[in-house]
Amino acid sequence: MRRRTLMAGVGALALSGMAVTSMVRDERAVALVYRGPASLPGCPEAVAALIETSPVGLRPVFCGPQEKVPVSPGALAEAAVFAQPGGGTLRQGWEHMGPHARDIQQFTAAGGRYLGFCLGGYLAGATPGFAMLPGDTARYIDTPGAAVHTPEETVVPVQWRNQPRHMFFQDGPVFRLQEQEAAVLARYSNGEIAAAVASYGAGRVGVVGPHPEADASWYPSGLSNPDGIRFDLGHDLIATVMSDQIQV
Repeated sequence: MRRRTLMAGVGALALSGMAVTSMVRDERAVALVYRGPASLPGCPEAVAALIETSPVGLRPVFCGPQEKVPVSPGALAEAAVFAQPGGGTLRQGWEHMGPHARDIQQFTAAGGRYLGFCLGGYLAGATPGFAMLPGDTARYIDTPGAAVHTPEETVVPVQWRNQPRHMFFQDGPVFRLQEQEAAVLARYSNGEIAAAVASYGAGRVGVVGPHPEADASWYPSGLSNPDGIRFDLGHDLIATVMSDQIQV
């Protein structure tokens, strides 16, 4: 799976890095963004940039086995959000994240927020995964009537809050949920759920199959988004998962 050529260079990485390493005291709530072997280069940085620009007011901090901040109960206790970016296969992702499952479940159940993008959405499910959704996940490309049937990078149409939009997509999940227990934010063109927010204990889980965090560097030559490069859908997901009342 190809990813971005490292966010199209040093400039984009430096931009997201400033949010993490600023010398000015930052009183915003911490959003831990996983960066490690259960992600791919460019994915954590894009999620951090989306969080940094969200009107909600969160401070992204990278965590992972090679980061200054580990994925640990102590680090999670200081955070408001744990974000799991896109990555490789579900099997590989679970191999690395399975040992942290109980900590992430306990963090969320106690009132924390979980954000899952693509692989992070798969990992919110149960086969395998953190089992924090009122249901499970499946591959969109395998569903009847899917707009695409290959794992290549593409753009897919969705209905986000009943408005037609297009989103960057690469082998992301659908969410097979008990809909009375979830707020559906978006559906693919075949009606399968593309983004949703659900409660888990005292916390919330927000998941999305396509990539609302994708910037221009994610698009290979010849691929474009008819709506342009916009981040409002990702900001809506973040605002919804952080809200005390889910708005749909």
